[in-house]
Amino acid sequence: MPLGAFRLKRAVFVAVLALVCIDLISCGSSSPANQTPSALTTRVLASQSVSTANAFPGLVIIDGNIDTIARRPEISAGSSPGLMAITPDRSTLLAFSSTAAGNSIGVVNTNTESASGSIQLAGATTSMVALASGFGYAAVPATQLTGYPPGAVMVMNLAAGGVSAAISVPNAQTVVASPDGSQLLVFSGDSQISHTLTVMYPLLVNTGSQVTTTVSGFDSPVYGVFSADGSTAYILNCGAECLGTQASIQTLDMATLTVGAPVPVNGATIAFLSGTTLYVAGKGTPSGPECASIASAAPTQAQYCGTLDIIDLSTLPLQDPYYNNPASEIAIPDGYHNRIDLSDNGQLFIGSYGCTNVGNVNNPEGEVRGCLAIFDTTTGGNSAAVIPPDNGDVTGLQSFSTRYIEYVAEGGNLRVYDTLIDSLIPSNDYIQTGTIIIPGQIVDVKAIDFF
Repeated sequence: MPLGAFRLKRAVFVAVLALVCIDLISCGSSSPANQTPSALTTRVLASQSVSTANAFPGLVIIDGNIDTIARRPEISAGSSPGLMAITPDRSTLLAFSSTAAGNSIGVVNTNTESASGSIQLAGATTSMVALASGFGYAAVPATQLTGYPPGAVMVMNLAAGGVSAAISVPNAQTVVASPDGSQLLVFSGDSQISHTLTVMYPLLVNTGSQVTTTVSGFDSPVYGVFSADGSTAYILNCGAECLGTQASIQTLDMATLTVGAPVPVNGATIAFLSGTTLYVAGKGTPSGPECASIASAAPTQAQYCGTLDIIDLSTLPLQDPYYNNPASEIAIPDGYHNRIDLSDNGQLFIGSYGCTNVGNVNNPEGEVRGCLAIFDTTTGGNSAAVIPPDNGDVTGLQSFSTRYIEYVAEGGNLRVYDTLIDSLIPSNDYIQTGTIIIPGQIVDVKAIDFF
């Protein structure tokens, strides 16, 4: 998400943190940005997950103004940090590390640019959120709770450290927080046929009240996007791609938990809401449609593609099950789509993993293709997506509000795209062919500062 979207709310989040007094280091005001140990005011963290001859695993501090690595040691965050999450006020960052020795969450104080603790999990997670309340929530599908099927949401106390509760949600895979953090959507359907999702109420944890409610009427739901006020969630049904029936979108009224009628789309595993426009990506079936069958697809050696649909929520009658969905069908790479971000100037970045790679980016000859697509939303649905010549899974995206730049973690590299031309920025004194050179394997990227 572009960081500009957070600026208007920053004062609110600071006020909340002062009220509950849960900062990891102190309950006073933090140092000004220019007094941080790195002396940077435009900081970005990239998780580097492997040991190399000249690097150790950790979180690399990057100057997001000029795309250079800070002259400071990496922040320790476990022996193989990857997936990250950050609180709304950007003061606390979580980094998940998974090794043969176990699974842990590294807790980082971004004001001091240092580790402030580690929380052990009972299994691996691919989805977590960090809230302004000082608690984090991780979906752990393999967690074993006595008397319950495998799967739970682990509630992490970021101030005191440790897991304060484990909430049973069978095969919990993905967790999405409402804008104010009062409700969580927990999904179990990306690896099994499911017709339900779970709504979790964080404020009720450890109060003796019922913490979760199961809502039925879906078709392998895997993700949700909240409206700006949190009153409505748009639920993505994976459908046949996840062994269900038909990819679709359904509304969920968060006050009454009333489910709207499904509206078919071409594929639905990830989405981004901008105003009243919902951008939905997926592939609809286990393989996806043949690229040659999609009018917007450029000639490619890849047999199968994914799709991007554009839905105008202001005109779409989401309650009409007989509505003939006019969603666009824009060709993007295949794979499982689980990363999406919109730049400040309207360039939509969509990433997947397990896609069809074509060619070799390190020895380019002919077509080179990976798991990233870039779509210019300012043209409506009247343009094709750009598929940059790169290889590998897309595991992290980060846009900025003061630069027309997008950071993309793809294939273990940290790429820097110019969103004015949807291409890698040229080489200069600091960067080599649009790549910030970091030894090892880059998995995720998060901006700390508001810029």
